[in-house]
Amino acid sequence: MTLAMVNTGKEVVLKSINWGPKMKKKLQDMGLTPGVKINVISNDTNGSFIINVRGSRLVLGGVVAQQIIVN
Repeated sequence: MTLAMVNTGKEVVLKSINWGPKMKKKLQDMGLTPGVKINVISNDTNGSFIINVRGSRLVLGGVVAQQIIVN
């Protein structure tokens, strides 16, 4: 499933990122690497996501969240 499908308050594990090499590297530099736990703080209906990764909060757009595969 994609990160965009995860409800607020849930914790998931990142499996992969389905994006080109530049964006994938940028997300990995922000701590989004395979196996990392992601806690969804806010899944807003307008498409923005606030997540907690390794103790840091990140804001992602809905399009980006749709390219992040989690379980």
